[in-house]
Amino acid sequence: MNPHPRAYESPAPPLSYLAMLESPHRWCLYAVLALPGYILEELRMNQKTQTQGIIRILTQEDYLAEWVRRFLIDRKAQNLSPGTHGFYQKKLRLFLTYCDGQIITSISELTPTNLRQFLFYLEEKGHNPGGIHTFYRTLRTFLNWYEAEAEPEGWRNPIKKVKAPKVELEPIQPVELDTVSAMVKTCDHESFTGTRDKAILFALLDTGARAAELLAFNLDDIDLGDGAILIRQGKGRKSRTVFIGKTTRKAIRAYLRRREDSGTALWVTREGGRLTYDGLRAILTRRAALAGVECPSLHDFRRAFALNMLRAGVDVYSLQNLMGHADLQVLRRYLAQTTEDSAQAHRMGSPVDNSRL
Repeated sequence: MNPHPRAYESPAPPLSYLAMLESPHRWCLYAVLALPGYILEELRMNQKTQTQGIIRILTQEDYLAEWVRRFLIDRKAQNLSPGTHGFYQKKLRLFLTYCDGQIITSISELTPTNLRQFLFYLEEKGHNPGGIHTFYRTLRTFLNWYEAEAEPEGWRNPIKKVKAPKVELEPIQPVELDTVSAMVKTCDHESFTGTRDKAILFALLDTGARAAELLAFNLDDIDLGDGAILIRQGKGRKSRTVFIGKTTRKAIRAYLRRREDSGTALWVTREGGRLTYDGLRAILTRRAALAGVECPSLHDFRRAFALNMLRAGVDVYSLQNLMGHADLQVLRRYLAQTTEDSAQAHRMGSPVDNSRL
């Protein structure tokens, strides 16, 4: 006779409660099966409670959460950057939460329809088209990986019937050079913070580096003779070399003369520690406020680098290498040319004006 008659009437525990608990020998996926309420509460308080006879190992081969876990292990084994691994983890965690609410626990339950419903759900939650597209790409990568990894007999990959959401490639607006000039003028030439902030503003605009790349610069990475700076680990763990001009080199030398620490980082705080992302953002906020201009984002400097290099006549392939883009499609969004840009290009290359017709 069942000592807890109500136990078997309880609904299945939600997906969020199915926990991966660490055993002394390996990671196992446990499922709580028909437990009375007081035991469930006890397990909620301590997920690592030893409950032999009450918990059993779930061996269901297409269990969704388990395959997400395996996928993330595979991404980590491929030595992807922490940022990329975290990207997959964040997107799939939200997807699992959604599936939890829809009582979807196995991959075999996924259909083109409920994948589309997930994309609609994201739209209702206020995600922009670009953000929704990142979720689509994540699910496509995960399900294609599962198909190749598990080779499930008779399974049809539902993502193959779901079209990618449309994303309008709107040009990205850069920070105006007048804005940068106003911010630079607020930097005094006699203090550590003034010379540092001026050098940072110049370096952001002159290198086109991503914020994380700029913050990772070490003193050994920069050659103040020719202006070359080695980015050891850019996006996708790829290295590349960027450059700074004479004006930026002069500003960095002035900043380095004000330093009294012995650290290896190029950009440091007054205490000598490496400057953080929040610290870099605070510099922009403070300088913009002092200049009385709208504060640009860190990425706005990268956009300004791309557009101004193009206007100066740099070819797109060299620009692609300097910015560390895998292809020209990504670069296109940075090149928000104006009507005047197009008019100037036509004046330079008009086949009628430049011929003897």
